[in-house]
Amino acid sequence: MRLAGEIRSPHVAVTLVVHEHKRLGRGIELAMLAEELKAGDVGLKFLTRDLTGHESARKRGKTTGGAGVTDNDMPSVALHFRNQEMSLRDIAKRLAITTGTKKGRHPSPATVIQMLREHDEQMATAMST
Repeated sequence: MRLAGEIRSPHVAVTLVVHEHKRLGRGIELAMLAEELKAGDVGLKFLTRDLTGHESARKRGKTTGGAGVTDNDMPSVALHFRNQEMSLRDIAKRLAITTGTKKGRHPSPATVIQMLREHDEQMATAMST
């Protein structure tokens, strides 16, 4: 990230090229890195495997993780914190799971990413109709 920041300029695009996504980490580490890169205006490309399978499953309504931990109020609270430019980790630390076996615990930053992405997609769909 530091090197990409040093190289990047208004006329130079920087893309991190990785052989496989598992070389960067799994789950939350990869999602957080992708968000950091995006925020730093750095591209990310995988040579042999990408996350299209996960994206395709998500669009079909299939989950790629454990049981749902969000409730109806959580997205609006997360949006409020995102508008204050809080990091995903900080947002996750301020949210609390209200039901189930994880009641009282915090959702993962990956859950926050997914929740915010779904909200953004719903808003984009509503705006286009």
